[in-house]
Amino acid sequence: MVKNVVIVGGGVAGATLAKTLQHHANVTLIDPKEYFEIPWASLRGMVEESFAERIVINHRDYFTKGSLVISSAVNFTETQVITSDGRHIAYDYLVIATGHTQPALPVTRAQRLNQYKAENLKIKSARSVLIIGGGPTGVELAGEIAVDFPEKKVTLVHKGPRLLEFIGTKASRKTMKWLKSRKVEVKLEQSVNLNSVEDTTYRTSLGDTIEADCHFLCTGKPLSSAWLRETLIKNDLNVDGTIKVDESLRVKGRTNIFAIGDITDVPEIKQGVYAQGQAQVVAKNLRLLIDGGKERKLASYKAQPAVAIVSLGRRQGVAQFPFMTVLGRFPGMIKSGDLFVAKTRKDLGLQPNVKQT
Repeated sequence: MVKNVVIVGGGVAGATLAKTLQHHANVTLIDPKEYFEIPWASLRGMVEESFAERIVINHRDYFTKGSLVISSAVNFTETQVITSDGRHIAYDYLVIATGHTQPALPVTRAQRLNQYKAENLKIKSARSVLIIGGGPTGVELAGEIAVDFPEKKVTLVHKGPRLLEFIGTKASRKTMKWLKSRKVEVKLEQSVNLNSVEDTTYRTSLGDTIEADCHFLCTGKPLSSAWLRETLIKNDLNVDGTIKVDESLRVKGRTNIFAIGDITDVPEIKQGVYAQGQAQVVAKNLRLLIDGGKERKLASYKAQPAVAIVSLGRRQGVAQFPFMTVLGRFPGMIKSGDLFVAKTRKDLGLQPNVKQT
């Protein structure tokens, strides 16, 4: 008997699992939008309009066999997922892959591409840009703008004591030096009150004034787990909203509910490549269970070492490996040129450079 697998969330982890498992079960993918978006490449899409065409991919372009439900999950029982539009979707196995909350994204790919066009126009028409947040998103956006539009004044404000606080101090120092060499002004240990903006004048928590024609908010997004606090796994959540999982990525104490991606409590840096790895482990485990295999043969997922690459423009980057930190063209060669877009598209069974319709 063919089993029903329901995947909640069409981000990196959910999309990878849906693509991998679609010919092995009755797979239903639940996502509030019709497309998958390569998240680590979105900043390049803002500064280069044609790049966005490659990173916004209709779910149906890679997920051709299963059922696609454009809605949000709001609850689930032992056997069904309930969506915001009132549907009850039966499952034998459930996989939660809701990642982080996103601002209200449009439903269709065309609408999302129009947003990218608007962001691109905003950057092109501005003489000065304010970026709020000095994590990987803020740093990469500052780098993209500084390299593509060197004539623009870029200011980055970060509330923490150093940039890229999720990795080591050496990487932070190297990144700060690189940004300053590109004339990006960095203000640390300050925040910006967006409710007190006067025309093009912004004020920081320390009283500094910043003149900018536009701003981009690049602060961290909360996990998309609030909805789970009313479900039957409400006691399987940590205080920070992550889901407690075992070594096979099943929700602890559950035999048929898995979690993958940023929403798990696997102790590793939350990156797309690791989310893809988790999806592959769960795909293997689901195939085993669906085929009647023994639970003792389930594959385990091991937390990955702290490796991170942050792109700095098109040719350079900063990379933290377990035993060294490198800035320059070597990490840039690994990531910055194409931002792994061609590889991601190929992994989804798509042409690496062909625009989707």
